Amino acid sequence: MGQLEALIFDVDGTLANTEKDAHRVAFNRAFADVGLSWDWSVDLYGQLLKVTGGKERIRFYIESWQPQMPTVSDLTAFIKDLHARKTQHYCDLLANEVLPLRPGVRRLIQEARDQNIRLAIATTTTPANVTALLTHSLAPDAMDWFEVIAAGDMVPQKKPAPDIFFYALEKMNLRADQCVAFEDSGNGWLSSRGAGLTTVVTVNNYTANQDFTGADLVLSDLGEPDQPFTVLAGEVGTWPYFDVTLAAELLKRKSKS
Repeated sequence: MGQLEALIFDVDGTLANTEKDAHRVAFNRAFADVGLSWDWSVDLYGQLLKVTGGKERIRFYIESWQPQMPTVSDLTAFIKDLHARKTQHYCDLLANEVLPLRPGVRRLIQEARDQNIRLAIATTTTPANVTALLTHSLAPDAMDWFEVIAAGDMVPQKKPAPDIFFYALEKMNLRADQCVAFEDSGNGWLSSRGAGLTTVVTVNNYTANQDFTGADLVLSDLGEPDQPFTVLAGEVGTWPYFDVTLAAELLKRKSKS
């Protein structure tokens, strides 16, 4: 049985509700920069989130919705430029508007640090986006809190492939049975499951109806002492909020199953 050594966090939708009010807005600002009439509404963006990765999401939109666009000689370069503009808008937005972390996130990360539990990030978003969120919403030095930042194009395949979690585990020299992963989406859950990780899912408005069959725990959020979580699937006993002790308990249960 592995002892709890690390917590591995997804970013978008898991640490903060960045999708609707940050990424979506940044995409639309990037489109406006180059004179595109595209507008990703809240509902449309929910549909586009089935594809992980910003560049991949733009390509999916072009191929599936066939929006009006200029004639381009190199579609890949066009998408890369759009995505770079979007990333800059996202970073600017977070620098000027503090995006609150989801309930329990700051508390759990601080508790892990206090107990010498290692921390890592495993996400499909770009490293610049991770830096923007952590430094502006968590703490100016928060990047130093995480031993590994596994992000963006560091691996050949993005979620739902397990590559990004395998990368994080390799860099930390840890086994899956020594870690607990935190996700918010079906693609994220498939990715962490593929890496053999004990996984806690905290749903949001975009992911609440997705399939998390087999996840170790599905919660409304991580909860706070004065704001208990709602358990959607799994067993937590008398725990009203997620803490390091519960993470260790989940690993223990999994080893016995």
